[in-house]
Amino acid sequence: MVVDKAYKIATIGSHSALQILKGAKDEGFSTIVVVTKGREKPYQQFRVADKIITIDSYDDFESVQDELLKENAIIIPHASFISYMDIDRIEKLRVPYFGNKKILKWESDRVIEKTWLEKAGLKLPRLFNDPKDIDTPVIVKFHGAGGGKGYFLAKNYKDFKKKIKLHPNSKKYVMQEYILGVHMYAHYFHSPLTGETELMGFDKRYESNVDSLGRISARDQMALPKEKVDPSYVIVGNIPIVVRESFLPRFIKMGEEVVRISKELVPGGLFGPFCLENIMTPDEGIYTFEISARIVAGTNPYVNGSPYTWLRYDEPMSTGRRIAREIKLAIQQNKLNKLLM
Repeated sequence: MVVDKAYKIATIGSHSALQILKGAKDEGFSTIVVVTKGREKPYQQFRVADKIITIDSYDDFESVQDELLKENAIIIPHASFISYMDIDRIEKLRVPYFGNKKILKWESDRVIEKTWLEKAGLKLPRLFNDPKDIDTPVIVKFHGAGGGKGYFLAKNYKDFKKKIKLHPNSKKYVMQEYILGVHMYAHYFHSPLTGETELMGFDKRYESNVDSLGRISARDQMALPKEKVDPSYVIVGNIPIVVRESFLPRFIKMGEEVVRISKELVPGGLFGPFCLENIMTPDEGIYTFEISARIVAGTNPYVNGSPYTWLRYDEPMSTGRRIAREIKLAIQQNKLNKLLM
């Protein structure tokens, strides 16, 4: 299939940009990366960007909009894009944007996100509205796509009060029951062209320093300075997973129901890549604690495709390439307006 050379794929240089740009080039698009000065090297070395635009700060992103419009660029969002650009700025962008901007508030606000996921029939950890009600270990999460930065565990009200003082500028957060089990992040892609929700793969996150603490015995942890053993949940990498085949029907249905309910919440609903962030308990229960309504970094181990995309496509198909494939098909079918919302 020949792509319309008039369109180019653009994103900002962070998170999953390498995969997005590589996938776009595999589908025949020219590519553009917008990156802050000093961070150009990966996009030069891996040769995924046909054009590199540098800015001093992502606060200056709007200053390159006219250049991107002249290039006929389509912006592909990812978590860093959402984090650096607040929702109000994103909604005002003039550059064509792949995805539904209206769904972003349902992802970024964890309280209304809970309403969405529960309507889809997913099982969620308990939320506590008042820290005085904490009667089980909770994880306190701040709103937005921050990669786990600042998250902390609290075992009771006293513990919460002590730890929240370390975050005086973080006013919006949720207190979520801490579920013990295996973290399982399911990646999906919903196509408004075919109406199908595809299961793309799974990953788990490697978090610093909570994952490395598990390698230290309780006795040895007691010998360490207190600040060394306070768990941190900042994501530093991603580990691919293949789940038991008998679990797949449940995961497929979960993704389909989330998309179905999204169409009741906002016109056009959720489409493109998204991720359900789950924990599987020893009794094979699945708790969903979050949704990411765009491409996640957990897809990065699959630049050449996951076992699941190999089953479907018989060719390398990363999530980044799947985005570009959808755009290419929409151009050919004269349905690009269905993807740029």
